[in-house]
Amino acid sequence: MNVTVASLGARESRGWSVAYWLFQILFWGAYVAAGLAMILPQTGPQAVIIVGYGAFFFYSIALSHGLRRIIRHRAWLALTPGSAALRFFGSGLLLGSIQSLLVITVQSVWSWTSPFSFSATYAVFMWMSTTAATLIWTAGYTSGALLLRSRRARQNAIALEQGMREARLQALEAQLAPHFLFNCLNTLRGMIVENPGQAQDMVTRLANILRHNLLRDSSPSQTLGEQIEFTTDYLALESVRFEERLRTHFAVADATRACAVPAMLLQTLVENAIKHGIAHLPDSGEISIAANFDGGTLLITVENTGRFTPSPAGSTQVGLKNLRERLRVLHGPSATLELTETKTGTVRATVRIPGMVRSDVLSRS
Repeated sequence: MNVTVASLGARESRGWSVAYWLFQILFWGAYVAAGLAMILPQTGPQAVIIVGYGAFFFYSIALSHGLRRIIRHRAWLALTPGSAALRFFGSGLLLGSIQSLLVITVQSVWSWTSPFSFSATYAVFMWMSTTAATLIWTAGYTSGALLLRSRRARQNAIALEQGMREARLQALEAQLAPHFLFNCLNTLRGMIVENPGQAQDMVTRLANILRHNLLRDSSPSQTLGEQIEFTTDYLALESVRFEERLRTHFAVADATRACAVPAMLLQTLVENAIKHGIAHLPDSGEISIAANFDGGTLLITVENTGRFTPSPAGSTQVGLKNLRERLRVLHGPSATLELTETKTGTVRATVRIPGMVRSDVLSRS
């Protein structure tokens, strides 16, 4: 799924780049052709006219391309319609003034020739003509850019839906796998007589896990608090399975619990820690889950006892790849997931999601 969506996006970007340059050449070429068609019958093929229009063609492409870079760099298309329209109109007036000034400058290098005898009327006409052309160019470029944004938004929605479908299937595969259920049921069978209270607690937690995976809606996000509740039930059952070999520790700041993060983010990281870490230890191990804010960045860590080992041949690491893709789609390329081995003999998964707002700050505002 990741390769397909990425390749489609790359092909569309290349196609958009080709279309943009064709638009540049055809638009300003048509303007130059129309101008020459109107003037040459009156003046004949004079060098000043041909050179002037040729220069106009190239510097108009350069100026409009510079405007495009400003639009993209300062994200004008993401502004409110009023703010964007004001900037587009102002830039059209400015570029029209620059173009008309360049036209007059180029023509002044040669002697003025009819119908280009310099006058205020001619200067105003030239300014109005170039400004109108620039505003039309801006409208055409903006329409194409908005269409591209809309297409990419739909592609992201499709990618996110595919990722969520894969994540839900993985969750069902992991949590409803026969060995997981058999371990829980066999443990319950022994506890019913020996420790009825703990057996009842296990049944409740197992029911919570089944309900979470089977009845959860298809929303791409969940609050961190909801994921912690599920993870607590899951770790409680795994603690019974591993007995004294698994210890757990939570250090979650209350302000982070209301943050919306990709669905099943914490579940995926904890399952990965148990499957590739705790399950291979001959002795006991610990999983630590922490969440806090680092400035405006939400920082989530899942750390487990063990060593970081490369994935075996044939392993696709679909779970982590899927999670990285959903982080990118939901929170942009600055949202990251990193796996590192610490000097204290643990493996740490670190998720960073910039742009999060603390719930305690919101409550005071």
